[in-house]
Amino acid sequence: MNLIVCVDAKWGIGYKNELLVRIPSDQKFFRETTTGKVVVMGRKTLDSFPGGKPLKNRTNIVVTSNTNCEKRDEEIYVHSVEECLELLKDYNDEDIYIIGGASIYKQFLPYCKKALVTRVDREFSADTYFPNLDQDDEWEITSESEEQTYFDNTFEFLVYERK
Repeated sequence: MNLIVCVDAKWGIGYKNELLVRIPSDQKFFRETTTGKVVVMGRKTLDSFPGGKPLKNRTNIVVTSNTNCEKRDEEIYVHSVEECLELLKDYNDEDIYIIGGASIYKQFLPYCKKALVTRVDREFSADTYFPNLDQDDEWEITSESEEQTYFDNTFEFLVYERK
């Protein structure tokens, strides 16, 4: 199982249920990486998408404790991590991506083998954070891109793998 996230210099990932920054090449990377795959998210992450609609051309699994969610045909709702993990047994582990938010990342991180991290070398106002993998002895960087710039944002793509 994998996760994919964009973090700032302090590992912030969001503010008021919105991304901290939108970088076209990061969004393209996310789209290309997850298209045709399984994405696991929390309900607030789903709500943050345009129109609250699931991502196209992906199997969208939404983890929520709310049993009264409006169910549509485009996504699958589960109500616990355990229920989600049971459902995920039907899919290839390498095709599963945890996409947020913070609570979902934290709950599924122990099950992930790889983390695709876009790290922006700038601190934004954030109210939501991802665990700092640089301070976690179980993770190591196995790949990093050249530094790139989008307006005044310098960033790089990093791959962390569980040791």
